[in-house]
Amino acid sequence: MGRSRAKSGPAEDLLIELKRDAGVPLHRQIEASIRAGIRAGRLRAGASLPPTRTLATGLGVSRGVVVEAYQQLVAEGYLASRSGGYTQVAASMPPAAAGAGSVASVARPAARGAGFRVDFGYGRTDVSQFPRAAWLRSVRTVLTTTPNERFAYLDGRGVPELHEALCDYLNRVRGTSCVPGNMVICSGYGQGISLLIQVLVRHGARRIALEDPSSSDDARVLAGAAGLDVVGIPVGPDGVQVDALHRADADAVVLTPSHQWPTGGVLSAAARAEVIRWAKRRGALVVEDDYDAEYRYDRSPVGAMQGLAPDHVVYCGTASKTLAPGLRLGWLVVPARLVADVAAAKVLADRGSPVIDQLTFADFLARGEFDRHLRRMRPVYRRRRDALLEALRTHLPDLEPAGVAAGQHVVAWLPPDLDEAQVVAAAARHGLGIHGVGPYRIARTGPGGLIFGYAVLGETAIAEGVALLATAIREVRRP
Repeated sequence: MGRSRAKSGPAEDLLIELKRDAGVPLHRQIEASIRAGIRAGRLRAGASLPPTRTLATGLGVSRGVVVEAYQQLVAEGYLASRSGGYTQVAASMPPAAAGAGSVASVARPAARGAGFRVDFGYGRTDVSQFPRAAWLRSVRTVLTTTPNERFAYLDGRGVPELHEALCDYLNRVRGTSCVPGNMVICSGYGQGISLLIQVLVRHGARRIALEDPSSSDDARVLAGAAGLDVVGIPVGPDGVQVDALHRADADAVVLTPSHQWPTGGVLSAAARAEVIRWAKRRGALVVEDDYDAEYRYDRSPVGAMQGLAPDHVVYCGTASKTLAPGLRLGWLVVPARLVADVAAAKVLADRGSPVIDQLTFADFLARGEFDRHLRRMRPVYRRRRDALLEALRTHLPDLEPAGVAAGQHVVAWLPPDLDEAQVVAAAARHGLGIHGVGPYRIARTGPGGLIFGYAVLGETAIAEGVALLATAIREVRRP
């Protein structure tokens, strides 16, 4: 058993007991312990949790294990990730699953932050819209028709049925060049990038390039923990600046080319071709995070980079933004030369993802239910996006929205007279939760901006939130 033993105060002291011979992945044991503590009241609302590095050291595990546990609990609503890198117990328990005949409301979702009237937190999916009936049909099919041998141990790549169904879908919808033999199933993007970083390090990689700004809680943390140098590549209106990539001396680059996170830029065809030339010339790897490409509103589909160079690009996808993060379903389409190493890393991590969930998703895809769900959800999210843009035009016309054509969030750039941190703090005082772009910058320089996540907010709540922000900004501007 392991136990955190930090002694410098409550924020660094957390009792978690690990049973390393229990056959349960360590990150799930950490999740279960923290979840139980919150439910029992031992961890009160608003209490700060130890930093991931501190807790990992105390437990004798890798930092990535703790990061994955925290991410899952944030997705479930038990924890809230606050600006500045702090993780706290959320203000309220996640709502229980709706019973038969009940109607779930998304106009006022449970806030992740303490006391927020409206929370524009990003990275959330409207899980109240999860297609339960269709998913249940697939579960029943799996339980009644699957051969017994599928429920035994499999190799680290996952079940063949899901490989085939996903390749059919990705080649058709995302323009990938996917073959079933090159796919590895994982438990979300966090684990997927962790596996890739482990393999890169074993192959001698020393430096990884990330978009600047970019997410601060997955590749950046995991690469640093693995001993890789991390270099930021500036992002412009059209995505990453390729000329800076040439100067980076990197062995790999992580990109969100179809909808850059968080700025929303789309990497042009010429820039994509140049990135691929760079990868071929250096023998480098491009990691393509296609995190929300299915949700597009005002533009034609943008194909995946992997389809242009399958020997040099790893395609990463998940069901977190399209269905629900709690499914913990992700997939990697890996160059053939790396498949065995990535699969071996997956086996070492957790012996493989749950078979029934994989088979259920395979059936869900093959029946066309995934396509139907996406067709149903696009207009839902588009209406919320439209409500946000209209509210910004009405209340805050001097903010400049960007990245509006796709996804589940919008960035709005602030005029030069507004300080980002002051606006975020003033918004919180007025009951509004919102993140700034600044904490996600690697170089810590660039214009101020706000990230508006709208996926779980009804149109009334969106309008109310922007009105609160306008009041907060007037307060900041007041002499």
